[in-house]
Amino acid sequence: MFSSCQPLRLVPRKLSLTTRSLHSDIAFAFDIDGVLLRSKEPIPQASEALKLCQENKIPFILLTNGGGTLENQRTAFMSDVLRVPLSPSQIIQSHTPFKTLVSQYKKVLAVGSPTVRDVAETYGFEKVVHPMDIVRYEPSIAPFSGTSPERLMEITREIPGLDKEPFEAILVFNDPRDWGADIQIILDILNSEKGMLNTARPSKQVADLGKPSVPIYFSNNDLLWANQYKLNRIGQGAFRTVIEKLYSEINFGAQLQNTIIGKPTRVTYDFAHHILINWREKLASGSKEDIPLPALGVAPETSPFRKVFMVGDNPASDIIGAHNYGWSTCLVRSGVYRDGDKLPCEPTIIAHNVLDAVRRAIASV
Repeated sequence: MFSSCQPLRLVPRKLSLTTRSLHSDIAFAFDIDGVLLRSKEPIPQASEALKLCQENKIPFILLTNGGGTLENQRTAFMSDVLRVPLSPSQIIQSHTPFKTLVSQYKKVLAVGSPTVRDVAETYGFEKVVHPMDIVRYEPSIAPFSGTSPERLMEITREIPGLDKEPFEAILVFNDPRDWGADIQIILDILNSEKGMLNTARPSKQVADLGKPSVPIYFSNNDLLWANQYKLNRIGQGAFRTVIEKLYSEINFGAQLQNTIIGKPTRVTYDFAHHILINWREKLASGSKEDIPLPALGVAPETSPFRKVFMVGDNPASDIIGAHNYGWSTCLVRSGVYRDGDKLPCEPTIIAHNVLDAVRRAIASV
């Protein structure tokens, strides 16, 4: 669905650390979970790493496969716990690119934590339905839902006429909380009659069974992620795998056509590169205006950066995605990665933590 333009023309320019200005030709993109935070707790050295970039006028953004909250809420929280001023314009969450879809879809199923409804509505989607709204509407749709009746009433809305107007898209914002119910409802809508709830399309009359009745978007493909537990946990990539497998079983082996964004996809790195360029320009100009929203699936024609360093803890998303995009990579040991793990590519730098990564990256240019 999305395509990129020709390879970027990088501007060959080098400045010493002592003379680097707002026109710096290097930049950083930082993952959050496992790099700056572990769950909601700051990782030691994270604050110092960001302050080092700010003191040396080096542009940076936060590029995460996490989500479920608004960008301004996330940066406000991080600014507080890290004691570093951050702007909402600096963060790209897994679902931030969904903002570009508002003009395409009117009624959407927003999948994820209960908070994603507010995110979707703030982005501008006109009619937002959460899967738990559908369970409230008809509990027998998901007979084994793990959500208690009391909790269901807290997080849902009564939406009249749920079955009177078709869904136009399914957007998976972050990791679902009630997998069983969400899987059932998603499969119902993917195999519905033109997106209408309580209907099923006649499979024998469908020319391409791989094409669902409505498009589905996954905001990230992380199979694993790190929290406070000593072993990695499964993420949205695992949820996508289950959806794809069940869809295939229902549709005689047909492979589900879907759209996956987030790291390591090129479409997300293009989006992030635009944001990084625009953030650099905002710093240089001192503008108070919000930076413009990039088009999805379009690469920058040129870049002011000689080097961009992606600092991440997940080789399968942060590192391989940035490597394939042409950025330098800094793999840290503070999250998913463990020494001895098989790597999809050779990182530019393997560091103990984010501060070590930033120092070594700066010293290398």
